[in-house]
Amino acid sequence: MSNTVLMILNLLCGVALFLYGMSSMGDGLKKVAGNKLELILYRLTNSPLKGFLLGTAVTCVIQSSSAASVMVVGFVNSGMMKVSQAIGVILGANIGTSITGWIICLSYLDAGGIASFLSSATITAVVAIIGIILKMFGKKEVYAHVGNILLGFAVLMTGMSVMSQAVSPLRESPFFIDMMTSLNNPLLGTLFGVAFAAVLQSASAAVGVLQALSTTGAIAFGAAFPMVLGISVGASAPVLLAAVGANKNGQRTSFLYLIVAVIASILALVGFYGFDLVFHFDWMDKTMDPFSIAIMNTAYRAITMSLLLPCVPLLKKLMFIVIPKSEKDEESTAEFDKLEDRFLSNPQVAYEQSMQVMEGMAKKAKKNVLRALNLLDSYSSEGYKKVVELEQTLNKYEDKLGGYLMKLTVSGVGEEQGKTINKALQAISDFEKMSDYALEIANTAKKMHDANQKFSLKAVDELTVVETAIEEIVTITVNGFINNDSKIVKSVFPLKDLVTMNCNEIKKRHVLRLRSGECHTEQGLALYDLLNDMLHIAQHCASLSLDIIKMDEKEFNLHRFLRKYQAENENEYSDLLHQYEIKYSIQS
Repeated sequence: MSNTVLMILNLLCGVALFLYGMSSMGDGLKKVAGNKLELILYRLTNSPLKGFLLGTAVTCVIQSSSAASVMVVGFVNSGMMKVSQAIGVILGANIGTSITGWIICLSYLDAGGIASFLSSATITAVVAIIGIILKMFGKKEVYAHVGNILLGFAVLMTGMSVMSQAVSPLRESPFFIDMMTSLNNPLLGTLFGVAFAAVLQSASAAVGVLQALSTTGAIAFGAAFPMVLGISVGASAPVLLAAVGANKNGQRTSFLYLIVAVIASILALVGFYGFDLVFHFDWMDKTMDPFSIAIMNTAYRAITMSLLLPCVPLLKKLMFIVIPKSEKDEESTAEFDKLEDRFLSNPQVAYEQSMQVMEGMAKKAKKNVLRALNLLDSYSSEGYKKVVELEQTLNKYEDKLGGYLMKLTVSGVGEEQGKTINKALQAISDFEKMSDYALEIANTAKKMHDANQKFSLKAVDELTVVETAIEEIVTITVNGFINNDSKIVKSVFPLKDLVTMNCNEIKKRHVLRLRSGECHTEQGLALYDLLNDMLHIAQHCASLSLDIIKMDEKEFNLHRFLRKYQAENENEYSDLLHQYEIKYSIQS
């Protein structure tokens, strides 16, 4: 085997050990902290400066700006964090990732005599021994995690040592020296750094390899600087992967990492080389070592990210220009801006604002139910994704709108208005539950599509009748809620009872088809799930309608109201039920 192939294999072995060690350290630190890192990250980012400092600190802990940024993309995608909050965190993460370069410097400590106890080999050995003792003999789980952290550090240091030894022959290689000299060209050096970091999927790893190569003495400042700039851009590759399947805000956050890195690199290239043209720096040919590369990497990131921090509003605007809003995005954008705490001092205004937001929730709940039902007839992955996203939005409604109404309850409202707010809280729960069952219907449709399962023609006909009835009952309920129309929602009760009767009848018929072999068990289970989900939606519609009527008649005692209502509306109920029996009859 040639020396060149052996050197490449040893270098790749060192890279593998380095990446594994870095990953083990990060995983161990996250496990020791539990979910605290994530909780802190999205709770304490209400200002760009806090997000900036927090992003720096968290990334120093997990030693990966990509991992921290992917975590942030997840928070933005789920709605727990806004794009504006994410910008500060990502800027800070770009600084925090440089900590790995300083840890790597420990592997290049070389001392003699008593000071040899501080050498990299000694430190690595001691850390590895302590780590394995904690992992093997620690009685508490946290000791095992700490042991993994220490072992990861030892593996990382060993990887750096292997890389340094692998590239040591390059010190006398004319080809390598000429190649490194050619990278003094800022454009070539930057492009090389971009490709290098993109392949390794890690800025820390790319800088670590660059530090190892610097031990050959062939890398000057003029080559190292543009490579560091390129590495910061290339490290965005794994973050961009997080944009796949994310919503628009998640995609904006993913691309934000790339745009921030590109802007920082352009600022550094123009600023530094512009000053070089004027002042002719005499240290461009200075030979770099691991320590000077760590200093340069940290200084570059700290300066550029600090300069970008005041530009958070501009960066946000830029992201919405790069990935603009579409009409489809509006449906997943809740009107939470209307729920301002300053309105709580005027309960009537706050209540009116809440009702406007509730109207939006009602419309979205209806839309999600109709979309889910449509998947049963015409399934598409895009349609399923929309149901999932809108369900997530409705979950946020329940949390934020419900929380706002609770604040309003304790802000000094009267007894009558307090009862009204309690009914509003119940309505929020009903709308959210309707969307929950819509998601269950969508999940069943997805499972059947993925398994290539189909209902019998009779089952399809019967199910279509119930679907149409559910569409009508949801539409009546939502329209009645928005218009506060107690008359129109009276038709919900007989329609709900008809849906119940039809669901029970379809279940009986399906049992007979199962016995005769006309249908299979798998489809039978799916049909039962769908019927139960639709029945639950009808029941929540009835609950909402009941509250609308009670509010209109100012009657808050449920049992007294039901007795009075049934006595006064018996004939109307019977007439409506008969009409619906004809309209939604199930053919034998």
